[in-house]
Amino acid sequence: MRNQRARLARRRAQRLRLEDTDAEARLWRSLRDRKLGGWKWRRQVPVGRYIADFLCPEGRLVVELDGAQHAEQLDYDQRRTVYLERRGLRVLRFWNSEALTNTDGVCATILDALGGDRPGWDPIAEATARLSPQGRG
Repeated sequence: MRNQRARLARRRAQRLRLEDTDAEARLWRSLRDRKLGGWKWRRQVPVGRYIADFLCPEGRLVVELDGAQHAEQLDYDQRRTVYLERRGLRVLRFWNSEALTNTDGVCATILDALGGDRPGWDPIAEATARLSPQGRG
């Protein structure tokens, strides 16, 4: 039964990754490939019975983007937050509109919650490692 639930959660997460909202897509462009302070992010990740919009495993941080429907489901969101916090995760919530109109501000808040750049992260070495062999000179 547990394995079946896990498989269903993985399938649902895969489907959600294919059907992301404009706000999720915009924020993901800022988080992916360690662009935000060198922190590694995953999107639409099963965490127990829920699926987190974005998860930074090293920073133990979940970022949730909420649309208008969340104004009507505050109890559900609160239970979800408590569930995630009991698993040692911190939860940040932003409105979709904020992620769309103030992406830099949202990213600054996320980076601040992580305590700044990832310890030991070297952005120059990271950028150099991404160059193709032809691009190295």
